Amino acid sequence: MTCAAVAAALPALAADVTFVMRNEHPNAVEVELYSQDRDYVWPGNNQVFYLDDGETKQIPLSCNEGESICYGAWVSGDRGTYWGTGPDNAETCSDCCYVCTGGETEEINLVE
Repeated sequence: MTCAAVAAALPALAADVTFVMRNEHPNAVEVELYSQDRDYVWPGNNQVFYLDDGETKQIPLSCNEGESICYGAWVSGDRGTYWGTGPDNAETCSDCCYVCTGGETEEINLVE
């Protein structure tokens, strides 16, 4: 077996990252976090993280070391008003992705 085959057989190293999200929009916001390296969504199972207006929430994730994770957020009941990759990871963004290396993100402000 080559070194590459051995490395491929090893499980991915786990890490944790905490997304710090603040809702500065006057309406409630729903958030999902999307892996860009595998088919995985947090919280998953058709659930969302829910932030009331003015609420700050820390969202801890267990992820694979080095994995790229992007946030998608939208006004509850209005999937057309969104931040990041939006609902279902459908949009592109320039500054809404973070690498899973431990620690926490800066405060991500969702503003009107």
